[in-house]
Amino acid sequence: MPKPFSFIHASYTGRFAPSPSGPLHDGSLVAAMASFLDARAHQGRWLLRIEDIDTPRVVPGADQIILSQLTQLGMNWDGDVLWQSARLLRYTEIFEQLQSAGHIYGCACTRQEIADSARQAGLLGEDGERPYAGTCRFGIRDARAPRAWRVIVPDESYVFIDRWVGTRTQNVAQTVGDMIVKRADGLFAYQLVVVVDDHDQGITDVVRGQDLLSSTARQHQLARMLGFTPPRMMHVPLVLDAEGRKLSKQNHAQAIDLQQPLKSLQRAWAALGFDVLPVTTLPAFWDNAVTVWRQRFNIG
Repeated sequence: MPKPFSFIHASYTGRFAPSPSGPLHDGSLVAAMASFLDARAHQGRWLLRIEDIDTPRVVPGADQIILSQLTQLGMNWDGDVLWQSARLLRYTEIFEQLQSAGHIYGCACTRQEIADSARQAGLLGEDGERPYAGTCRFGIRDARAPRAWRVIVPDESYVFIDRWVGTRTQNVAQTVGDMIVKRADGLFAYQLVVVVDDHDQGITDVVRGQDLLSSTARQHQLARMLGFTPPRMMHVPLVLDAEGRKLSKQNHAQAIDLQQPLKSLQRAWAALGFDVLPVTTLPAFWDNAVTVWRQRFNIG
């Protein structure tokens, strides 16, 4: 049985990394709150990153709305804000490093071809995902041009301990396959840039929603491939709508109610499983919430 990967960090640095595809809503506030509280409970730094690498989904001005929302809720970040769109040269450097080391290859497969190949091979990943069958790993057939670039992932079980959900095991090669690091539209993939950003910002702890839990193993394996130390992880529960779907901008979730900021914070706090705090001001809420968080997770 593989052993969980060990983590050695001198101090705590966390981050909140929203995509500027719209204002923050109650679901994203839960993830922001959890990451903010964990950083403050550890007396660490809390950084803000705007993940605008997926340019087709970016809504102009949404980044400034998000910054304003956090400020109005009393969630003040440390240091300068980082925008992924300003780091393309860095991502290119890492891509070329992987390419020179022989870790990536061009792939000409369409989505339909990937699904068909996985179905024929009897492959089925998590949540019905069809893993990539490695069709182009040893060369593209029929002289077709690459549509995307993939990184070769090891066929092994990866184990890590999540601070909320416990020990997790995933074989990325079998459940996902070789993952894309540069997309068919020429954009760098999220799975690559988040690993580079976390390393460059010195992130020691990532606190985020459970919708990203299945991405952890592949991100950690890519980090290790690059010689980076992966961060510790905590994946908090998602906020669901009346139909049981993840509350999201795609599902037209409403922006956080800033007319009643304390009520919005209490609602997010309750979604994390805590009792309503007996407070009447934002500073009192955060002071009390940090204390309770520290006790709940035995933070010295």
